[in-house]
Amino acid sequence: MIPFEYRRADSTRDAVTMVAERPGAAFLAGGTNLVDHMKLGIAAPDLLVDVSRLPLGEIEETADGGLRVGAAVRNSDLAAHPLVRLRYPALSRALLSGASGQLRNLATTGGNLLQRTRCVYFQDVTTPCNKREPGSGCSALGGYVRYHAVLGASDQCVAVHPSDMAVALAALDARVVVEDVEGVQRIAVTDFYRLPGESPERDTVLRHGQLITGIELPPPPRPVFADYRKVRDRASYAFALVSVAAELAFESDGATVRSARLALGGVAHRPWRARRAEAELTGAPAGTETFERAARAELAEARPVEGNEFKVELARRTLVSTLRDLTGKAQR
Repeated sequence: MIPFEYRRADSTRDAVTMVAERPGAAFLAGGTNLVDHMKLGIAAPDLLVDVSRLPLGEIEETADGGLRVGAAVRNSDLAAHPLVRLRYPALSRALLSGASGQLRNLATTGGNLLQRTRCVYFQDVTTPCNKREPGSGCSALGGYVRYHAVLGASDQCVAVHPSDMAVALAALDARVVVEDVEGVQRIAVTDFYRLPGESPERDTVLRHGQLITGIELPPPPRPVFADYRKVRDRASYAFALVSVAAELAFESDGATVRSARLALGGVAHRPWRARRAEAELTGAPAGTETFERAARAELAEARPVEGNEFKVELARRTLVSTLRDLTGKAQR
């Protein structure tokens, strides 16, 4: 039994102050990831600050037609919200493809953003892991890597980020709203996550004592054609081998891509915004040749490790298939 202290925060300022003052403190919301890690011995906070009862559970439309989502909004409620389903279908589908119904009913928006890798070596405290214990080594290199990175990895870590929701948010240009003792700031989701480099133990740019209070989504283009496609080993309750979040807008003839926002999941230490593919698509004819060129441009620098080479081709096919299906819907 590892003892820890528990406190319930009365306000966001109260929460960030309590955590900032204790190096071993952590925020607790739904607990679907943190509590598991405490049981496994991966995390051992000496103080848990409960933020689950703070007034952060609202979904509100913004004046410009975007959406503001509180950090305490449950994943199931966010997926089912009428405005999310109508304007951000890729986000709704991403949420529904993650975890189980029971977990979605408990997991929060803020907690989903902060969930850590499901690398089997990270979760096994008997094996070396640079993410869990910096400098100890990476057991995945030369080990089981079916679910591991092919983009942006380093010789320190080849783990991938597990969140489906975060992949959709990266494609949608969402911003994370963060509060600490100095005030409030907003961080683009694409800047919020880190690649492993020499410090794989750091998943995000958050500093100790910073609390996620919400996310903000800009208004989507109209009309919008979007989807989230997830390829996995079984039909439910499995993490992505590869996933694609895509949002396309077309010129009036439906034959030319006006704008594209894309992100890949299951391939990197963070949700992978596919900027090269977007550049190839924007202003180009909406057809298979363009889609193939865009996919190959994005994956040109893929560096699989022995055992997950198949993911590069799987990512290419999934991206092309998703783009073709969205174009078919636009041209009907």
